[in-house]
Amino acid sequence: GVGAARAGNLTFMVGGVEQEFDAAKELLTCMGSNVVYCGEVGTGQAAKICNNMLLAISMIGTAEAMNLWLRF
Repeated sequence: GVGAARAGNLTFMVGGVEQEFDAAKELLTCMGSNVVYCGEVGTGQAAKICNNMLLAISMIGTAEAMNLWLRF
């Protein structure tokens, strides 16, 4: 989020040619505290999608638990 971006605590999940990742890593570490090489082109985006899906599942579960608690 915005707070993490301002604090420089972003995580970058990067896919692509490993030599190009190595060249860009120094720049990415200026903006984020975690820079992860995920493999071939597209794998960084796939990792981000999986991460967002797990976050959504967790948020839905929490909301459902709170809703259940409010009913009793």
